Amino acid sequence: MNELKYVGKRIIREDVYDKARGKTEYTCDRTLHNMLYAKLVLSEKAKAEVTIHTEKALVVPGIEAVFTHADVPDKKYNPHNWNATINCEKDMYILSEKARYVGDHLALVVGKSKEAVEEACALVEIEYQEEMPVIGLKAARETEDALLFEKELKCGDYEALEKEEMLVVETKGSTQMIHHGPIEPHIALAEIDEVGNLVLWTPCQSVFLNRFQISELLDIPYSRIRVVKATMGGSFGGKGLSVVEPACAFAAWTLKKPVLLYMDRPADIMGTRRRNSSEMKIQSAFTRDGKMIGRRIDCDFDGGAYYTNGSAIAMAFSKKLFRLYRIENQTVHARTFYTNTIPGGSCRGYGSPQAHAVTEINLDQAAAKLGLDPCELRLRNIVHPQDPDPTGGTNLGDARIEECILKGMETFGWKEKRAHIKEKDTDRFAYGVGMACGVHGNGYKGGYPDFTNVHIQLHPDGCVEVKLAVHEQGCGTVMTMQQIAAEALHMDVYKIRVHEADTFISPYDSAGTQASRVTYVMGGAVQKAGEALLEKIKKACSILYGWKIEEIQTENGLAWVEGEQGKTYQEIAVDYEKQCSRYLHVMIEHEPESNPGVYCAAFAEVKVDKYTGQVEVLDLVAAHDVGQCMNATLSEGQVEGGAQMSLGQALFEEIQVDAKGNVKSRNFSKYHMINAPDMPKVRSVFIENHNTDGPYGAKSLGEVVAVAPAPAVANAINFALGSAFSHYPITPEKVVAFLENQEKK
Repeated sequence: MNELKYVGKRIIREDVYDKARGKTEYTCDRTLHNMLYAKLVLSEKAKAEVTIHTEKALVVPGIEAVFTHADVPDKKYNPHNWNATINCEKDMYILSEKARYVGDHLALVVGKSKEAVEEACALVEIEYQEEMPVIGLKAARETEDALLFEKELKCGDYEALEKEEMLVVETKGSTQMIHHGPIEPHIALAEIDEVGNLVLWTPCQSVFLNRFQISELLDIPYSRIRVVKATMGGSFGGKGLSVVEPACAFAAWTLKKPVLLYMDRPADIMGTRRRNSSEMKIQSAFTRDGKMIGRRIDCDFDGGAYYTNGSAIAMAFSKKLFRLYRIENQTVHARTFYTNTIPGGSCRGYGSPQAHAVTEINLDQAAAKLGLDPCELRLRNIVHPQDPDPTGGTNLGDARIEECILKGMETFGWKEKRAHIKEKDTDRFAYGVGMACGVHGNGYKGGYPDFTNVHIQLHPDGCVEVKLAVHEQGCGTVMTMQQIAAEALHMDVYKIRVHEADTFISPYDSAGTQASRVTYVMGGAVQKAGEALLEKIKKACSILYGWKIEEIQTENGLAWVEGEQGKTYQEIAVDYEKQCSRYLHVMIEHEPESNPGVYCAAFAEVKVDKYTGQVEVLDLVAAHDVGQCMNATLSEGQVEGGAQMSLGQALFEEIQVDAKGNVKSRNFSKYHMINAPDMPKVRSVFIENHNTDGPYGAKSLGEVVAVAPAPAVANAINFALGSAFSHYPITPEKVVAFLENQEKK
């Protein structure tokens, strides 16, 4: 590959200065003329018929309306249906007719001030006729009609194996409900513009998803709905499906006034979405030399109170288990159940954190029984570049998991640390090392329609405007698109303007900023469009100046041929418009050719306090198969942020629900996220082999970073203590209970 000038470089984002100075305007900072405020009244019961009394709330000064189920359209929807091609079961209303979980949306209070709204919310009286809720998977499995979805994927025949001739390792484990934890809770702002269009500003991950759902629910033509991606204060998948947008749009459309609908932190935890919890059993069969001949995985997911992503999460989980190791005989049986808890939804990694959390512990247990180094066992079984997908999806592409493991081992000092780590043990502290691998994808190809459109234009001032439905989530996706366009056009990255998604401006996009598709799918589209525009610029030079196209050279926004004075892109654009009555632009539609795997390996050293059960992560190396690193600074930020989220899964984070469905961890004093002072130094390793299908060889990174650290830490704890923890999170209480039990033996 030719030397890249912009891609891969540590170029500073243009939005960082305002964000650092607190000057960035978020949705909560906006004020419109005659704007009203709105807040949802959430259910306090997990399952109940409800009668809602609004009389006291309505007489609060400044209150404009209190809406209930009786006021909203009698239409069901599913926030997972982001366009007309997806048809999961519709079972939600804008406001619910009965309570299905603590946090369900029962009423909407709208008023002239937040103070009035808060007062009125407290005065909405709800009579509950409670029913016995279904809480947890054990209860769901015993409840008629609780099964939401069931699917089995397989290759070969695991059941037919002669297992008595093999080592069979069985592991039972679970993963917990997790909150996304964005700095900015859910919020939306809607108004009717001067020509009667509904305009919605939302820090979402798909403007077209919200337009589709609002059009369906409110019977408003697509052409009269404008959804604008607002500046976002974090998402991590939590803003991938609509939450507050339909209610906000309904209120503004009904009252014909601007409405700002906001959530506070407890509402954001209880009344939105969460990562699906899971319980699973794994059986792995090995030959005595460490080849995995077969594996069976049975996994149940807690889908929560509504269908949402119940089928999608089970399928995503299942398919990823066929893309990391070569297993000739594998069966994955996945089920999702309804419960009376917070509905499941998109969360960073989408099935991968659950898929590898327990399977990677199972592999370490197998390695111990086989007398093999955990890395060696994995190296004997990993997939190879261009391996087929046993489930029939696109092949695995330039899969570089071997390099991830080997380079990670080298950087971490794996062999030396593992050989001598127990020498550091004291009466109080135990030390251990562990590792784990993971895989994710690059978009939806093979599952859902996946394409995007880009319009790119060279303006007479020499700047380039790129229009596509990209949604900046705070991780630098806009700068990534700028760098790709700059590379394609051979011009200054800061002379390129990339607009975020706006349904009145952006060309149509099939899926939004989710599923790790931005760099691979949208970036691929921007590269293609940029290269096409460069060719158009060269053709313009041929027409205008008589240059031979094959002789034209371009660099730094300048075109020339040997022996002729060069022309700036600005001059070319002006001359072309003046002489040809045309402007230089390209519109393209792009569908990726494949959906390769993106791979990772994490290595962790831990220190366990045997008195308190506290676990400290001392060192973490995270190696990722990125194809081509787009911006090292942004990539390192992704790795560190993903590690923080994954370590939270391993040790701290859990939405806790009691037997009646009450959410016990409804704020950050009860929902424990790993704090900055407790984070270890994260050492990033990027494997760059320039996967040919992605833009300049790049693959995704944003979600796979949150996969492997959790099981790597779990394996390190188990190595330190001689334990077999496989139920997340591994809290101090669990560690102490294990140690006390060991003392009794």
